[in-house]
Amino acid sequence: MEPILTLQQICKSYGKHQVLKDISLHIPKGSIYGLIGKNGAGKTTLMRIISGLQEPSSGSFSLGKNRIGALINTPALYNDLTAYQNLRAHFISMGLTSYDKIPELLEMVRLSDAGKKAVRKFSLGMRQRLGIAIALSGDPDIILLDEPINGLDPQGIIEMREIFLTINRQKGTTLIISSHLLDELSKIATDYAFIDKGRIIKEVSSLDILSDSSHSYTAVFSDVEKIIRRLDLEGIRYTVQSNTKLRIESKITLLELAELGKECGAELLEFTENDTSLEGYYINLLEG
Repeated sequence: MEPILTLQQICKSYGKHQVLKDISLHIPKGSIYGLIGKNGAGKTTLMRIISGLQEPSSGSFSLGKNRIGALINTPALYNDLTAYQNLRAHFISMGLTSYDKIPELLEMVRLSDAGKKAVRKFSLGMRQRLGIAIALSGDPDIILLDEPINGLDPQGIIEMREIFLTINRQKGTTLIISSHLLDELSKIATDYAFIDKGRIIKEVSSLDILSDSSHSYTAVFSDVEKIIRRLDLEGIRYTVQSNTKLRIESKITLLELAELGKECGAELLEFTENDTSLEGYYINLLEG
């Protein structure tokens, strides 16, 4: 799939502290792209650079003629105005003279029934949904959402998930979402980038994750060098994770692997079937 956004060796430093290090990404057009990493990994800084709120120290990115909307951190709202009035104020600031699309945006984020209620009376979920409607103003091709479901209750998370899918499917908008709730992200994302300490450690599609996670095991042996020679002879795929640990990427049973180890003098000490969830994949990736 053709990329709608390409980043090339983006770096960002604050004084001597380097936050982003040679970030290169290819965001597929029409994707729901999950950006995953710990607090302080550089996710928000990267989003602020893409949205134009900050300049990179070096590197470049290409948007073409695509337009961007963003909801980064808390949405900036007028608390004494209604949802409609907030959107109208944003339309005015963008130089848009027609307000015909405001009811459509309110319906898309499920705020049509908010009526004359002032934003100060909104729940956290309602405020987040209004922030998304504002990000959608001007029909952007890409929307950046930084931790949009943080702090929401289970019902609010479900509503957000359905809104993201509606925006993506009905409007064809590319969504770039950072989130710590990996189980929720895995239900909608088509592609991912894993970022750690300012570096991209892997960029992968959801289909590739399913493929990588299938029949994957972690095994600890008393002698890795002996067992990998035997695995090579048997045609069993593996990745060395440490001087005692292997990730076995072919389908094999505990007994079969133990027998191979016994035959070559490498005792099998531990054997674990890997978690096929997104969280499990992320943890295995960091450990690797």
